[in-house]
Amino acid sequence: MAQSTVAAVDTSFIFIMAFAFLLFALIMFLMLFFVVRYRRSRNPVPEETRANPWMEAGWIAAALLLVLLMFFSGLTGFQFLRRPPSGAMKVTVTARQWSWLFQYENGHTTTELVVPQGKPVSLALVSQDVIHSFYVPDFRVKQDVVPGMTTRAWFQADRPGTHDILCAEYCGLEHSQMMSRVVVVTEADFARWYAGDEEAIPGVESLENNPTGEKLLRIKGCLDCHSTNGAKGIGPTFKGLYGSRVDVTTAGRKRTVVADEEYCRRSLIDPGADVLVGYRDSMPSEKGKLTEAEVAEILTFLESLR
Repeated sequence: MAQSTVAAVDTSFIFIMAFAFLLFALIMFLMLFFVVRYRRSRNPVPEETRANPWMEAGWIAAALLLVLLMFFSGLTGFQFLRRPPSGAMKVTVTARQWSWLFQYENGHTTTELVVPQGKPVSLALVSQDVIHSFYVPDFRVKQDVVPGMTTRAWFQADRPGTHDILCAEYCGLEHSQMMSRVVVVTEADFARWYAGDEEAIPGVESLENNPTGEKLLRIKGCLDCHSTNGAKGIGPTFKGLYGSRVDVTTAGRKRTVVADEEYCRRSLIDPGADVLVGYRDSMPSEKGKLTEAEVAEILTFLESLR
């Protein structure tokens, strides 16, 4: 079995920790030795100690060698983590406040990263808004996700199971809630799911098969800020919103409008046009990211929450 990202990181970490422990033990030994050997009762009269160039050169060389060994150990691991194996499965990871979206080469789009057991996975990471950091502690993978550029990482999971995905870069009010999962399944189950059989992996939602409005809102990350039960969040609740009268700020002026179909559609495409009073203009635009059929599904769902 090829070296994994876990082994690469852990090897460097253990190597550096071992040197640090040995250096600590050496310093403590020498400190105690000098305290006992040169204590006042044994050396009542101080003596001048002359410089020893060879000893000084030896200490400098040893320290330099130690630093270079740790550097090359880290560099080797870093280069390994930057180069996914050939044939790795490619997934595009989109970070947004405050959720993750995963898109596969066949068009599958999910909110959880589903991967086959024993196959390397190459990640292309992009951000829709601010700097995030994709972090899977179990696989020792942590990579910043920066707006305007694509960063990359990879890993290989060798046993079925689930593993937490976190954001390791503070990205706003709901940073601590920006979580998802890596779902590792057998190659057979993954092949069925990848071919369109959603029942092969229960609990994993995707945009395929004519998704409902609620499913679209969840996958698009809308429900990370908006609730459907009346609870207040980063954004206003969707419950009772459709058809109600709301106070908004439009081009710097406050006014009252009806949250009808036109208003909800505009809020999806151009959320900064009418900002509800008491909330910030932080919602990303879905212009070009939703089809007319998907917008209609979302509007139907919002209307059902009246």
